[in-house]
Parts: sequence; C-alpha cells; structure tokens
Amino acid sequence: MALSRRDLEELKPWIDKTVQKFLGFSEPTLVTAAINCLSSGYDKRKTTDKLSSLLDESKAGKLAEKLFETLDDLKVKTKSRKRHKDEIESADPKKVKIKEEETPIPAPGQPSPGQLTAIQIKEMMANAQRMIEERKKALSHLKLQDAIAKVNAQVSPIPGTEQSELIPPEALKIPLVALKQHVPSFEPDNKTKIADLTARIQNRLANQPNLLNLAIGDRPTPLILNDEGRTVDITGKEVQLVHRMPTLKANIRAQKREQFKLSQEKVTEDITEQNFFDPRVSIKSSHRPKRGFKFHEKGKFEHLAQRLRTKSQLEKLQTEIAHAAKKTGISSATKLALITPKKEIKEGEIPDLEWWDRYIIKGESYESIERSEKLSDEIFEGITNFVEHPTQMKAPTDPMKPTHLPVYLTKKERKKLRRQNRREAWKEKQEKIRIGLEPPPEPKVRLSNLMRVLGTQAVQDPTKIEQHVREQMAKRQKAHEEANAARKLTVEQRREKKVKKLKEDTSLGNHVTVYRILNLTNPAKKFKVEMNSKQLFMTGCVVLYRNVNVVVVEGGPKQQKKFKQLMMHRIKWNEEQATKDGTDKGEKIDNRCLLVWEGTVKNRSFGEMKFKVCPTESFAREHFKKHGVEHYWDLAYSISILEASEDN
Repeated sequence: MALSRRDLEELKPWIDKTVQKFLGFSEPTLVTAAINCLSSGYDKRKTTDKLSSLLDESKAGKLAEKLFETLDDLKVKTKSRKRHKDEIESADPKKVKIKEEETPIPAPGQPSPGQLTAIQIKEMMANAQRMIEERKKALSHLKLQDAIAKVNAQVSPIPGTEQSELIPPEALKIPLVALKQHVPSFEPDNKTKIADLTARIQNRLANQPNLLNLAIGDRPTPLILNDEGRTVDITGKEVQLVHRMPTLKANIRAQKREQFKLSQEKVTEDITEQNFFDPRVSIKSSHRPKRGFKFHEKGKFEHLAQRLRTKSQLEKLQTEIAHAAKKTGISSATKLALITPKKEIKEGEIPDLEWWDRYIIKGESYESIERSEKLSDEIFEGITNFVEHPTQMKAPTDPMKPTHLPVYLTKKERKKLRRQNRREAWKEKQEKIRIGLEPPPEPKVRLSNLMRVLGTQAVQDPTKIEQHVREQMAKRQKAHEEANAARKLTVEQRREKKVKKLKEDTSLGNHVTVYRILNLTNPAKKFKVEMNSKQLFMTGCVVLYRNVNVVVVEGGPKQQKKFKQLMMHRIKWNEEQATKDGTDKGEKIDNRCLLVWEGTVKNRSFGEMKFKVCPTESFAREHFKKHGVEHYWDLAYSISILEASEDN
C-alpha cells in the first residue's frame, strides 16, 4: 500500500534513525531509496531487491525487515493516538476545541512545546548535581554518628582520669583523620561539634588504643616519621621500604656497569694479596744453559740394530707360515680344534663345559665361574667392548641386475615423435633424390585427381591413361599387403609371444597358494582347475580326501591373481546337486572354496598339476611329506577339524 506525502515526512526521521542504528552511521542515499520503496508501495521482496544495489543481499534483507517493523510500530502508535483523541472528543468536545485554540503554533526554527531547550537541560543537570551533593553530605553525617555509637557501646569510661594524662599526642591526630575521612567538607559551624566529639572519643580510648581501628575502618594507616626522617610504625619500630629496580634499559646498563667495576676492583685486590707457588712446575731460567757432551756406552747401537734384524726375520717367517697354512687348510683346522671338545662325550651325558664356551672361558668347567665372586676379565678371554656386526649379504629375492623403470610416453608425445621421425626420413629421401642416388617417385595418381595431375595427356587418350592409373593403384595395394604380411608374426611366433606373456620369472621366488574345497567330485570343475593351471604354466597338485580337497598351485604373482579369480569367483561351487539312483534330480550340496594360505617360497616343490586320490588322512600327509611340504596338509586338515567341532 502506497503512503501519502504527509506520512512519508513523518516517517523520514524514523527511517533515518533505523538506518543509522543498522549501519552505525547515517547514509542519506539509503534513506532516500527506502522512502521511495515505501512510497511506491513495494513489499519486502521488492524492497530487498532495490536495496541490494546499495548493500549486500543479506544486509539488504535485514534492513528491509527492520524498516517494515518500524512502519508497523508507527501504524500501531498512530492508531492508538487517534483512538485516544476520539475518546477525548467524544467525552468533552468543548474542552478539545478550547485546547486546540489555546495551544500556540510554534514558529519555524523554534522547538515544539513537548521538547526542551538547551538552557532548560543545563538547569536540570545543575539541580540534579546539587541534590546528589546534599545526599552525600547527609550520608557522611550518618556514617560518623554510627561510628561514634559503636565506640560508645564497646568502650566504658574510666573514672578519675583526665584527658591530658591518658591520651598521647599521636592519638589526638587519628580521630581527626577518621572524622575528616567521614566528613568530606568542614564548615565553621561544625567545628565546635567536631571538637566535642573528639574529646568524648579520647576519653573512651585512653587505655584501649586497639579500638581506634573501629573509627578508621579498613583505611590505610597514616605515614609516621621519626626525628631522623625515617618511616616508623605506631610502636616506633623502623619500617624497611622496598627498593625499586630500574626499568629503563639505559639505567639497567649503568647499574650493571657499576657492579662490574666494583667486582673487578675486588678481584684485582684478591689477586694482589694472594701468592700461589707450585713446586712441581719447573721454572725456566732466563739464561740459556751451556751444552755439554753426552757419551753412550760401547755396543748400544749394535744391540739395537741386531734386535731390529731379528724382528723383521720373525715377521717374514710368520707370513710364510700363514701362506702355507692357507694353502693346505691347516689354519681353519687349528681354529676348529680350539672350539671342538677334547674328549668324546657319550649320548645323554652333560659336559662340564660346552664346546662353544671353551673358546671364551679359561677354566675347565662352569664351577670356576660360580666360585668366583665377580665376573672379571681374568676368567673370560676374547670379550671386548667392540660390537661385531655380521657381513651384510644380499637377499635372495633381490635381482642380480639393477632394474630400471620404463618411461611411458603420452599419446601426444608419441604422435609428435612419429611425426618427427617421418619428417627426418622424408628429408633424407629428398636429399638422395636431389643428389641423384635415387630416381624420383612416380606421381601418385588416382581416378579422383587424374585430370589435375596429367592434364593434356588424359585428354589425348583417356582409356589408356585410366588403365595406367588402375595398374598403379593395384601396384600400391599389393605393396601395402606385402609389407603387412612381412610384419605379421608366424604361428610359432604368436605362440611364443603368448607364452612369454603368461610365463613369469620365478628365479627370485615362487608364490604359493593353498585352497581347500569341500567337494571336488564334479568332473567339469576338475577339468577347469587342471586346464587353467596348465594354460597359466603353473605347477602344483590336487589331493582328494572326503571334505578336505587340497589344491596347491605355484607360480608368479600375475598367474596367482588369475587363478585366484577362477577359484574364488568364476567357478560357482554351490550350483551343483547330488544325484540319487542315477537320476539328474537330487539334493543341493553345500560346497565352497576356502583360501587356506598364500605366501612365497624359494624353490618349487611340485611339477605339472596332477590329481591324487587318498583313502586316509595318513596317505594324504605322506604324499605332501614326499615333496617336503607336509605343513600344507596339516594346516588345511586342522582348519577342517576346527570347523567340524564348531558345528557340533
């Protein structure tokens, strides 16, 4: 609904206030836009769209909601005012007319009768401050009277004592301070009252100075100085004030400099006072000593030369013996002789000292170690603080030659490389033709470009030219087919390629997988297992025994992946049904294939895939034991026994 001009003028200050409260500052363009939206009679959605050009969409929506809320409030207020006015007019229409006549119309620029001027506001503030001051004075008088009443109630007067004898000069000052704290301003009329109150309080507190705190409260005690100007407490004891440390860096550096100077002076004084003397230190004299003669005994150097000659001969002899021992194998035999036991030990007999400990322990039995209180180096030999690390050997699964990752090009890179190679070949051919090593090729003529290539020749004898073009086309087709046939692999090459793709290098290790099938009587499923293992060039065996039909396959990782897909997913083991009396119908068999174990071994244990029917469990285990892998059977059979016990 559109608003009138008068309503908009009344509404403008309210809209301005709403915008200022929403944004935090006045924005005349936004106020004008809001007034235009309300004058046009827009709803919330249209108002939001209009305001979104000046604000964000979310802020515009919130402002529109606030504008419509203020509009609703103003409508309610105007309705209530009109209703109140109508009631007054209906009650006494004459009074209303008189009031309308009496109310003066304010001149332009003057405030309305309901508003206050600046002078009136200042007067109101001054009156309020005056009232607050008077109230504070009254409260201070009341607090003083309460304090005096507490003192009078707790302290009893002492008869026969005068004021000058009982009250010291310090006590006369404290009540005045307390009274001044309670009474903020002293007037000339109140001085006599305060003097009377102090006299009464001094009479009460003559022999009880601790009760002075009742009048003072929790306020801090006044500062008391002695004759020398130092701070003291009530009892006269000197108070130690806290020394403040400097906070500015310049002052801190100056303080540290002074402390360092003082410490240096102290150190120099201490050094000058103390004298150290160590008799063990030899003092070199300032003068160079005179060189004297040093005589050697006769034959000293001959004796040293003879010792060096014998030492070199001994080393030479030892190296010759070591080389001879290595050739004959005596060195290894001597080391073994040190370790092996000296006397023969019968079966079941416990030796006094094991052969592997004889190389370390000096004694003939372990009792020598037990008798000794501590394990010292005298008992053991060959034990040092060094850790002997074994030589690092190459793992059997590591390849003999270093493997390099192949680099695969993208489709774009392959096209670019092919284009470059073809261009190089074309350039080389063009160079040969230009030099004269090769004849230039015949023009590539087709029936479609016959007239454009040959021109006048085609017009002279078109039949002959067409025959020539067809022969050339047949020649090109034949050359293309011959090139394809030359590149085509033979049957044997295709077979070798397929075998090479299926076979894997198992020189570094073989992957083994063991399966257990509950029922393997179906010949079709037997054929699938056997043929797939042969086609994948895998080795292994199949042992048939009741509900423990074990399938062992050996091969590479890719072969195992394909065979596992066959056994676990492709063959539907639950589809077969048992037959009775030769009929096709029968009960459904609960059959499934279980993965028992998969891992890697160094060498293959089986040859080509073969089936073995075993009547008893011992026969089956014996078959695996022949190939040295009886643990395959033990694992599969133990799982079947556990399943049977769980079912029961």
